[in-house]
Amino acid sequence: MRTKFLVFTVLVFALILSACGPATINQAAPENVRTLNVNGLGQVNLTPDIAYIYIGVHTENATASEAVDANKGQTTAVIDALKKAGVAEKDIRTTNFSIYLSQQYSPDGTVAGSVYMVDNSVYITVRDLDGLGDLLDSVISAGANNINSIQFDVADKTEAVKEARTKAMEDAKVQAQELADAAGVSLGNIQTINFYDNSPSPISGGKGGGGVLAADASVPIQPGQLTISVNVSLTYSIK
Repeated sequence: MRTKFLVFTVLVFALILSACGPATINQAAPENVRTLNVNGLGQVNLTPDIAYIYIGVHTENATASEAVDANKGQTTAVIDALKKAGVAEKDIRTTNFSIYLSQQYSPDGTVAGSVYMVDNSVYITVRDLDGLGDLLDSVISAGANNINSIQFDVADKTEAVKEARTKAMEDAKVQAQELADAAGVSLGNIQTINFYDNSPSPISGGKGGGGVLAADASVPIQPGQLTISVNVSLTYSIK
């Protein structure tokens, strides 16, 4: 009698545990959402309004002090010319000053002597491109003999980027509607938006060096144009 009661108790306990187990609910498979992906491009062309230039003075002499004195005089004259041309002091930044000994060789390869070389370079920002050619004339006349990497840029690209984004969205929407019409489907809501702004780095106007220029002609400068590009990717649901 005791054994039967024990068996009955175990069976009841097993039923209680099974009742407390997780319930299984049959869920419907998720609806298959059909989508359409399109890419739009927006571009805006800008005329540069600012330029960045490296301007340097290179001097050589038999002694370091003489090379430095000559360089100081020419560099001071160059900076004065820049300021006179309208370049603000905050837009003139020294980027290199170096002194080094260079050995000179004869045609047969033997050392014929040595000279000290001094380089002093400044990085300038020019905000008046109309006078850039005359500015280069003046600094070369003042003693600059190393001009490198004239780069043109646009100081403020904010509005151009906004316009390019709008154009990219419009382009993507037009493509989506055309594709939907061709496929015989209807566009639903936009599911995702991804975009990439491509603001170009300053464009190079080439490299130049010091030289003798005609007194009645300024250096010809052509800034060209910058292109702001924006790519947009849209995903639509379709029905």
